[in-house]
Amino acid sequence: MDASQTAAYLRRLGTETPARPTLDALRELHLSHLRAVPFENLSVHLGEEIVLEEERLFEKVVGARRGGFCYELNGLFGALLSALGYEVTLLEARVYGDGGVLGIPYDHLALRVRTVDRGDWLADVGFGAHSHGPLEFGERGDQEDPGGTFRIAEAERDAAGALGGHGTAPAAFLDVLCDGKPVYRVEPRPRVLADFVTGAWWHSTSPRSHFLRSPVCSRITADGGRVTLSGRRLTTTAADGGREERELVSDEEATAAYRDLFGIRLDRVPVVPRR
Repeated sequence: MDASQTAAYLRRLGTETPARPTLDALRELHLSHLRAVPFENLSVHLGEEIVLEEERLFEKVVGARRGGFCYELNGLFGALLSALGYEVTLLEARVYGDGGVLGIPYDHLALRVRTVDRGDWLADVGFGAHSHGPLEFGERGDQEDPGGTFRIAEAERDAAGALGGHGTAPAAFLDVLCDGKPVYRVEPRPRVLADFVTGAWWHSTSPRSHFLRSPVCSRITADGGRVTLSGRRLTTTAADGGREERELVSDEEATAAYRDLFGIRLDRVPVVPRR
Protein backbone atom coordinates (compact mmCIF):
# COMPACT_ATOMS: atom_id res chain seq x y z
CA MET A 1 0.00 0.00 0.00
CA ASP A 2 1.64 3.23 -1.16
CA ALA A 3 1.42 6.66 0.46
CA SER A 4 -1.52 7.88 -1.64
CA GLN A 5 -3.52 4.72 -0.91
CA THR A 6 -2.74 4.98 2.79
CA ALA A 7 -3.95 8.58 2.83
CA ALA A 8 -7.15 7.65 0.97
CA TYR A 9 -7.81 4.79 3.39
CA LEU A 10 -7.36 7.08 6.40
CA ARG A 11 -9.78 9.58 4.83
CA ARG A 12 -12.26 6.71 4.49
CA LEU A 13 -11.88 6.11 8.23
CA GLY A 14 -12.00 9.80 9.09
CA THR A 15 -8.68 9.68 10.94
CA GLU A 16 -5.30 11.43 10.72
CA THR A 17 -1.99 9.73 10.04
CA PRO A 18 -0.63 8.60 13.43
CA ALA A 19 2.75 9.98 14.42
CA ARG A 20 3.94 6.55 15.63
CA PRO A 21 2.53 3.00 15.60
CA THR A 22 1.36 3.13 19.22
CA LEU A 23 -1.46 1.39 21.09
CA ASP A 24 -3.50 4.58 21.36
CA ALA A 25 -3.30 5.07 17.61
CA LEU A 26 -4.25 1.44 17.01
CA ARG A 27 -7.29 1.82 19.25
CA GLU A 28 -8.42 4.91 17.34
CA LEU A 29 -7.94 3.23 13.97
CA HIS A 30 -9.74 0.09 15.12
CA LEU A 31 -12.82 1.90 16.41
CA SER A 32 -12.91 4.28 13.45
CA HIS A 33 -12.85 1.29 11.09
CA LEU A 34 -15.78 -0.36 12.86
CA ARG A 35 -17.78 2.88 12.61
CA ALA A 36 -16.94 3.78 9.01
CA VAL A 37 -16.61 0.43 7.20
CA PRO A 38 -19.54 -1.97 7.59
CA PHE A 39 -19.30 -5.70 8.02
CA GLU A 40 -21.31 -6.98 5.06
CA ASN A 41 -21.77 -10.02 2.84
CA LEU A 42 -23.55 -8.22 -0.01
CA SER A 43 -21.14 -9.46 -2.68
CA VAL A 44 -22.41 -13.01 -2.11
CA HIS A 45 -25.96 -11.83 -2.83
CA LEU A 46 -25.05 -9.52 -5.72
CA GLY A 47 -23.15 -12.15 -7.68
CA GLU A 48 -19.84 -10.35 -7.19
CA GLU A 49 -16.57 -12.28 -7.06
CA ILE A 50 -14.58 -11.99 -3.83
CA VAL A 51 -10.89 -11.63 -4.68
CA LEU A 52 -8.37 -11.72 -1.85
CA GLU A 53 -5.78 -9.46 -3.44
CA GLU A 54 -4.77 -6.18 -1.85
CA GLU A 55 -5.46 -4.00 -4.90
CA ARG A 56 -8.92 -5.48 -5.44
CA LEU A 57 -9.78 -5.11 -1.76
CA PHE A 58 -8.62 -1.51 -1.82
CA GLU A 59 -10.80 -0.78 -4.85
CA LYS A 60 -13.82 -2.25 -3.07
CA VAL A 61 -13.45 -0.89 0.47
CA VAL A 62 -11.82 2.48 -0.25
CA GLY A 63 -12.60 3.19 -3.89
CA ALA A 64 -16.22 1.95 -3.94
CA ARG A 65 -16.78 2.70 -0.21
CA ARG A 66 -18.08 -0.77 0.47
CA GLY A 67 -17.52 -3.14 3.37
CA GLY A 68 -16.87 -6.86 3.41
CA PHE A 69 -16.40 -9.83 5.70
CA CYS A 70 -13.39 -10.93 7.71
CA TYR A 71 -10.97 -11.88 4.94
CA GLU A 72 -11.55 -8.59 3.15
CA LEU A 73 -11.75 -6.21 6.11
CA ASN A 74 -8.97 -7.64 8.26
CA GLY A 75 -6.86 -8.40 5.21
CA LEU A 76 -6.94 -4.79 4.05
CA PHE A 77 -6.76 -3.33 7.57
CA GLY A 78 -3.61 -5.38 8.14
CA ALA A 79 -2.08 -3.85 5.01
CA LEU A 80 -2.92 -0.36 6.27
CA LEU A 81 -1.38 -1.03 9.67
CA SER A 82 1.77 -2.37 8.03
CA ALA A 83 2.01 0.79 5.93
CA LEU A 84 1.74 2.83 9.15
CA GLY A 85 4.68 1.02 10.74
CA TYR A 86 2.98 -1.70 12.77
CA GLU A 87 4.26 -5.26 12.66
CA VAL A 88 1.24 -7.31 11.54
CA THR A 89 0.68 -11.08 11.48
CA LEU A 90 -2.35 -12.65 9.80
CA LEU A 91 -3.86 -15.40 11.95
CA GLU A 92 -6.14 -18.30 11.05
CA ALA A 93 -9.15 -18.91 13.29
CA ARG A 94 -12.16 -21.24 13.48
CA VAL A 95 -15.47 -19.92 14.74
CA TYR A 96 -17.50 -21.74 17.39
CA GLY A 97 -20.95 -22.74 16.17
CA ASP A 98 -23.92 -24.48 17.73
CA GLY A 99 -23.00 -27.03 20.37
CA GLY A 100 -19.45 -25.71 20.61
CA VAL A 101 -18.45 -27.23 17.25
CA LEU A 102 -15.66 -25.40 15.46
CA GLY A 103 -16.07 -24.29 11.87
CA ILE A 104 -13.91 -25.09 8.89
CA PRO A 105 -10.16 -24.41 8.75
CA TYR A 106 -9.50 -20.81 7.67
CA ASP A 107 -13.00 -19.98 8.88
CA HIS A 108 -11.91 -16.54 10.03
CA LEU A 109 -8.98 -14.13 9.68
CA ALA A 110 -7.77 -12.06 12.64
CA LEU A 111 -4.68 -9.89 13.18
CA ARG A 112 -1.84 -9.90 15.66
CA VAL A 113 -0.47 -6.36 15.79
CA ARG A 114 2.76 -5.29 17.50
CA THR A 115 2.88 -1.72 18.79
CA VAL A 116 6.04 0.19 19.60
CA ASP A 117 4.98 0.93 23.18
CA ARG A 118 2.66 -1.79 24.50
CA GLY A 119 3.50 -5.10 22.85
CA ASP A 120 1.15 -7.36 20.88
CA TRP A 121 -2.62 -7.01 20.42
CA LEU A 122 -5.38 -9.02 18.75
CA ALA A 123 -7.18 -6.74 16.29
CA ASP A 124 -10.39 -7.75 14.51
CA VAL A 125 -12.53 -5.36 12.45
CA GLY A 126 -14.15 -8.16 10.44
CA PHE A 127 -16.29 -10.21 12.81
CA GLY A 128 -19.45 -8.12 13.09
CA ALA A 129 -20.51 -7.71 16.72
CA HIS A 130 -17.24 -8.12 18.62
CA SER A 131 -14.79 -6.02 20.64
CA HIS A 132 -14.69 -2.31 19.85
CA GLY A 133 -10.95 -2.18 20.49
CA PRO A 134 -7.96 -4.51 20.16
CA LEU A 135 -7.39 -7.12 22.89
CA GLU A 136 -4.06 -7.56 24.66
CA PHE A 137 -2.64 -10.71 23.12
CA GLY A 138 -0.65 -11.95 26.10
CA GLU A 139 -3.25 -11.14 28.77
CA ARG A 140 -5.15 -14.17 30.13
CA GLY A 141 -7.51 -12.32 32.44
CA ASP A 142 -10.75 -10.49 31.66
CA GLN A 143 -10.54 -7.52 29.29
CA GLU A 144 -13.43 -5.09 29.54
CA ASP A 145 -14.70 -3.59 26.31
CA PRO A 146 -17.91 -1.83 25.22
CA GLY A 147 -18.68 -5.01 23.27
CA GLY A 148 -18.50 -7.22 26.38
CA THR A 149 -16.04 -8.87 28.73
CA PHE A 150 -13.42 -10.63 26.64
CA ARG A 151 -10.78 -13.18 27.54
CA ILE A 152 -7.99 -14.84 25.57
CA ALA A 153 -7.33 -18.29 27.05
CA GLU A 154 -5.22 -21.33 26.30
CA ALA A 155 -7.45 -23.87 24.56
CA GLU A 156 -8.73 -26.35 27.14
CA ARG A 157 -7.90 -30.05 27.03
CA ASP A 158 -10.31 -32.83 27.82
CA ALA A 159 -9.59 -35.81 30.12
CA ALA A 160 -7.84 -37.67 27.30
CA GLY A 161 -5.44 -34.81 26.73
CA ALA A 162 -7.01 -33.65 23.45
CA LEU A 163 -8.20 -30.13 22.92
CA GLY A 164 -11.90 -29.62 23.36
CA GLY A 165 -14.19 -28.52 20.54
CA HIS A 166 -13.68 -30.16 17.16
CA GLY A 167 -10.75 -32.55 16.71
CA THR A 168 -7.31 -31.92 18.15
CA ALA A 169 -4.94 -29.00 17.95
CA PRO A 170 -1.53 -27.92 19.26
CA ALA A 171 -1.39 -26.45 22.76
CA ALA A 172 -0.52 -23.08 21.22
CA PHE A 173 -4.11 -22.60 20.12
CA LEU A 174 -5.98 -19.81 21.90
CA ASP A 175 -9.70 -19.39 22.52
CA VAL A 176 -11.27 -15.93 22.38
CA LEU A 177 -14.29 -15.69 24.68
CA CYS A 178 -16.92 -12.98 25.13
CA ASP A 179 -18.95 -12.90 28.36
CA GLY A 180 -17.76 -16.44 29.09
CA LYS A 181 -18.84 -17.89 25.73
CA PRO A 182 -16.20 -19.14 23.25
CA VAL A 183 -16.25 -17.08 20.06
CA TYR A 184 -13.38 -18.44 17.99
CA ARG A 185 -10.11 -20.37 18.27
CA VAL A 186 -6.91 -18.79 16.97
CA GLU A 187 -3.69 -20.46 15.87
CA PRO A 188 -0.79 -18.00 16.39
CA ARG A 189 1.21 -19.34 13.43
CA PRO A 190 1.70 -16.61 10.75
CA ARG A 191 -0.35 -16.85 7.55
CA VAL A 192 -0.60 -14.93 4.28
CA LEU A 193 -3.76 -13.61 2.65
CA ALA A 194 -3.71 -16.24 -0.11
CA ASP A 195 -4.09 -18.96 2.55
CA PHE A 196 -7.69 -17.83 3.12
CA VAL A 197 -8.91 -18.15 -0.49
CA THR A 198 -10.50 -21.55 0.11
CA GLY A 199 -12.30 -20.33 3.23
CA ALA A 200 -13.68 -17.32 1.36
CA TRP A 201 -14.84 -19.57 -1.48
CA TRP A 202 -16.57 -21.95 0.95
CA HIS A 203 -18.38 -19.14 2.74
CA SER A 204 -19.46 -17.70 -0.61
CA THR A 205 -20.76 -20.93 -2.16
CA SER A 206 -21.51 -23.68 0.37
CA PRO A 207 -25.16 -24.35 1.29
CA ARG A 208 -23.85 -24.80 4.85
CA SER A 209 -22.47 -21.26 4.97
CA HIS A 210 -24.53 -18.88 7.09
CA PHE A 211 -23.50 -16.05 4.76
CA LEU A 212 -25.81 -17.47 2.08
CA ARG A 213 -28.89 -17.32 4.30
CA SER A 214 -29.46 -13.58 4.11
CA PRO A 215 -27.77 -10.32 3.12
CA VAL A 216 -26.29 -8.65 6.21
CA CYS A 217 -24.82 -5.18 6.70
CA SER A 218 -23.78 -3.90 10.13
CA ARG A 219 -21.61 -1.24 11.76
CA ILE A 220 -21.03 0.46 15.10
CA THR A 221 -22.72 3.85 15.47
CA ALA A 222 -21.11 7.03 16.80
CA ASP A 223 -22.75 6.59 20.23
CA GLY A 224 -21.40 3.05 20.64
CA GLY A 225 -24.56 1.28 19.53
CA ARG A 226 -25.05 -0.75 16.36
CA VAL A 227 -27.19 -0.60 13.25
CA THR A 228 -27.82 -3.79 11.26
CA LEU A 229 -29.81 -4.56 8.12
CA SER A 230 -30.40 -8.31 7.83
CA GLY A 231 -32.50 -9.08 4.80
CA ARG A 232 -35.27 -6.50 5.13
CA ARG A 233 -35.14 -6.24 8.94
CA LEU A 234 -33.49 -3.07 10.20
CA THR A 235 -32.29 -3.25 13.82
CA THR A 236 -30.89 -0.33 15.77
CA THR A 237 -29.32 -1.06 19.16
CA ALA A 238 -28.33 1.75 21.51
CA ALA A 239 -25.25 1.65 23.72
CA ASP A 240 -27.50 1.21 26.78
CA GLY A 241 -29.14 -1.87 25.24
CA GLY A 242 -32.29 -0.23 23.89
CA ARG A 243 -33.43 -1.91 20.69
CA GLU A 244 -35.72 -0.99 17.79
CA GLU A 245 -36.68 -3.19 14.85
CA ARG A 246 -38.72 -2.59 11.72
CA GLU A 247 -39.29 -4.30 8.40
CA LEU A 248 -38.43 -2.46 5.19
CA VAL A 249 -41.25 -3.13 2.77
CA SER A 250 -39.96 -1.92 -0.58
CA ASP A 251 -36.75 -2.16 -2.58
CA GLU A 252 -36.57 1.61 -2.44
CA GLU A 253 -36.57 1.58 1.36
CA ALA A 254 -33.83 -1.06 1.39
CA THR A 255 -31.53 0.75 -1.04
CA ALA A 256 -32.11 4.01 0.87
CA ALA A 257 -31.11 2.29 4.12
CA TYR A 258 -27.91 0.95 2.55
CA ARG A 259 -27.13 4.46 1.27
CA ASP A 260 -28.09 6.56 4.28
CA LEU A 261 -26.99 4.25 7.11
CA PHE A 262 -23.97 2.51 5.59
CA GLY A 263 -22.83 4.76 2.75
CA ILE A 264 -23.33 1.95 0.22
CA ARG A 265 -24.97 2.92 -3.07
CA LEU A 266 -26.63 0.02 -4.86
CA ASP A 267 -28.60 -0.06 -8.10
CA ARG A 268 -30.43 -3.21 -7.01
CA VAL A 269 -31.29 -5.02 -3.82
CA PRO A 270 -29.17 -8.05 -2.86
CA VAL A 271 -31.09 -11.31 -3.08
CA VAL A 272 -30.45 -14.73 -1.54
CA PRO A 273 -28.77 -16.87 -4.24
CA ARG A 274 -30.52 -20.00 -5.46
CA ARG A 275 -28.99 -23.09 -3.88
